[in-house]
Amino acid sequence: MQFRTVVDIPKPDFRIEPREEMLFVGSCFADSIGRRFAEEQFRATVNPFGTMYNPASVLHTIEKYEGQPRIAFLTLGTNHVYRLKETGEIVDNCQKRPAALFQEEELSVDQCADYLQRAVDILRSRRPDVHVVVTVSPIRYRKYGYHESQLSKATLLLAVDRILNPQFLPSEAGTSKSLILNSKLVYFPAYEIVMDELRDYRFYESDMLHPSSQAVEYIWERLVEHYFSDAARQFLQEWAPLKAALAHRPFNPDSEEYQQFMAKTRAKVDALLNNTKHDL
Repeated sequence: MQFRTVVDIPKPDFRIEPREEMLFVGSCFADSIGRRFAEEQFRATVNPFGTMYNPASVLHTIEKYEGQPRIAFLTLGTNHVYRLKETGEIVDNCQKRPAALFQEEELSVDQCADYLQRAVDILRSRRPDVHVVVTVSPIRYRKYGYHESQLSKATLLLAVDRILNPQFLPSEAGTSKSLILNSKLVYFPAYEIVMDELRDYRFYESDMLHPSSQAVEYIWERLVEHYFSDAARQFLQEWAPLKAALAHRPFNPDSEEYQQFMAKTRAKVDALLNNTKHDL
């Protein structure tokens, strides 16, 4: 008998290699997963202009970010946006200004899909072989009410599905232009893993809204299983004892024995990092 459902994760047509240059943009969940990659020595840039919750703000970060990562994770949290009444522009951060200066709106499925597709297009214009992984954050929004929170997530999921499965228009060569454009775009089901596979409040923080560190770690394990190359998994195995050694807190950090231990550990770290190919 099975007492839980396991979310199917299709393997993508690429693999994450050791120490990849990666970009993470989006909600608090992007922060959590991005930091996990950084801890494992990936060259991860995480929300360089702050946490971004909606597709418009994700686009704003991509427009300002000048890097050319081979892999980018875009995590959508909500379809709610705030416009500055004076200019009509969507702001990414209210910067503690009075709420009366802003108007809250909900983006439609079409608007969310358009902002997301524009972000993907910019990344591809800078690096044609970029692989974009889209996720929807499992974080719940109590301030909307739980029904409205679900509607917001549904809007995002429909928008993602729209750019993953566009209405194909045949090109002159008989191949869909949209299919070519979105061939390197995949969806990772972080939202479904928390909602349909974990399905328990013990996998949330005390606020009952944010996934717990245990839930994030489980999602990380699923990512490693389905997205990492053999070389990347081997690197994680070799890095794990070194990471633990660097995190060790001795009773006497000034002792000669500990200084020798740390010198040997750092030499091993340097050797591992120098021997790991990451220029992709």
